[in-house]
Amino acid sequence: MTKEFRAGRYKHYKGAFYDVYEVATHSEDESLLVVYRPCYGGKKLWVRPFDMFFESVKVEGKTVPRFAYVGEIPEEEK
Repeated sequence: MTKEFRAGRYKHYKGAFYDVYEVATHSEDESLLVVYRPCYGGKKLWVRPFDMFFESVKVEGKTVPRFAYVGEIPEEEK
């Protein structure tokens, strides 16, 4: 994989936190997908295209990351 990836806890630009575990490869087109779980609610697993997960978005005229790394997943929450 040529793109940089770091598992851990990320903060979405709207404020919620997510635990990011792994990068998976799509079986049909081999695109990269980020595997993550919200730190709230039902906590089911989700995937999002790698480039979309790590893209920047405009918020109130400022460009910010869609998801920003904030640290490791606490051991007791793994």
